[in-house]
Amino acid sequence: MTNQVDLIVDQIGQLCTIPAHEHGPQRGAKLGDLGIRENAAIAVTGGKIVAIGRRDTILEEYAAETRVTARGKVVTPGFVDPHTHLVWMGDRADEFEMRAKGATYSEIMAAGGGINRTVRQTRSASLLGLMEATKARLDRMLEYGTTTVEIKTGYGLDLSTELAMLSAIALLDAEHPIDLVPTFLGAHAVPPEYASQPDQYVEFLIQHVLPAVVAWKQEHWPGVLYCDAFCENGAFTLDQTRRIFDAARSFGLPLRLHADEFESLGGTALAVEMGARSVDHLLATTPEDAARLGASDTVAILLPATPFGLNITNTAPIKLLLAHNAAIALATDCNPGTAWCESTQMVLALATRTLKLTTAQALAATTINAAYALDKGDQVGSLEVGKQADLVIWDIPDFRHLGYRFGANLVSTVIKRGSVVFEQNLNT
Repeated sequence: MTNQVDLIVDQIGQLCTIPAHEHGPQRGAKLGDLGIRENAAIAVTGGKIVAIGRRDTILEEYAAETRVTARGKVVTPGFVDPHTHLVWMGDRADEFEMRAKGATYSEIMAAGGGINRTVRQTRSASLLGLMEATKARLDRMLEYGTTTVEIKTGYGLDLSTELAMLSAIALLDAEHPIDLVPTFLGAHAVPPEYASQPDQYVEFLIQHVLPAVVAWKQEHWPGVLYCDAFCENGAFTLDQTRRIFDAARSFGLPLRLHADEFESLGGTALAVEMGARSVDHLLATTPEDAARLGASDTVAILLPATPFGLNITNTAPIKLLLAHNAAIALATDCNPGTAWCESTQMVLALATRTLKLTTAQALAATTINAAYALDKGDQVGSLEVGKQADLVIWDIPDFRHLGYRFGANLVSTVIKRGSVVFEQNLNT
C-alpha cells in the first residue's frame, strides 16, 4: 500500500543528515558526523519528516502531491544561527573606516560610537521601521540557507525600546518563514544617561526592565525567552553580570552570555556555574575555562565573522575546546558594528580557515550543535524522522564545497516546514 504524503524530496545525490549524539550536540572527536546517505529521498507530511531512505524504497512506499527534485545535488538541514543582533537601525560604516586607520573597538566606544551610536538610531525608529529593516536581513539570511535564527535586543537600553524590539521579533516570527528565538540583552552596554552610574543602570534593569520583559513574555511570547549580558571591560563587570543573572533566573529566564571577546573577566566560569545555555565569543578564554566548558552542558558559540570584521586574529582556543569535548556551535553575530554578515555560508568558510575546522565539523556546528544551543535540538538542526522538514538543496556535488568555496550563494532551494520558501534561478 502506498502512503500519501505532502512532499517528497527526490534524487538527492548526497544527503547529510547530521544526527544528534546521545540526544545532544556532537562533541570532541565526534564533531563532524554528517550521517551521509547517497541516492536518497525524504518524505514529508505536516511539515515534518516521516521517512528517509533510498529513493527507490521511498518512491515505492510513498506518493506525494508535490515532488522536489534535487537532481543529484547535496541536501543538508537548514542552518541554525544561534547568535545575532538583527534588530537595529542605521549603520556604522564610518567606524569601519576608523578601525582601518587604527582605532580600536574600545576607543570608538569611548568617543561616543559603537553600541551607543546604534542605540540612538534605534530609539528614534518606529516599530514598523524596525520590522522592515529586520525583515530585509531575514530575507537575505533565508536566501543563504538559514531557517532558524536567534535575535537579541540590546540597542534600546531603555524600557520602551527594548520592549519594541521584542515586539518586532514576535511579529516577524509570526509572518516570516524563518523561526525566531528572542533574547533580552538589556545589559549590552551602559547607555549614555547612566554613563557615570553603571550600577544604577544595573538596578534599573533588575527593578524595572526585567519585570516588564517577563510581563511582555507572558502576554506575547509562549516560547523560550533568554536573558543575555556582555561581560567585558567597558561593558559589565563580573559582579554586575551575576546580579543581572540572579534576577533573570528568579524570573525563570534561561541565560546566555557574551564573554572573553577581548579579555577574560571570569565570565565563562560564571556562565558554566549558573547553567547558561551558551557562552559566546571566547577569543580570550583560558585553558581552565575550556575545560569547564567541556565538563558542562553550556555550548561554546564561536563567531568567526567578528574578529574578521574587526581585522584581528581569531584566538578562540579551538584545539582545547575540542580536546575537552566542549559542545561547539558557530553563529554570524550579525550586527551593525563589527559583523554585518547575513551569510552562515561565509561563517562556515571562515571557520575552516581561521579556526582550522574541517568542513564537516563546521557544518555540524552550524546545524545540530547550533540547534542545541537554542534548546531546539529535538526539532531542527538535523534531518531525522519526526523533526521539522527544514532543509537546503545546494548547487554543489559534494558537501566539502561549502568550506572550499566562498563569496557566492551556493543555495539552490530552501524548504521550511515542508514548503519551498526560496528557489534560486539556476541554469542547471
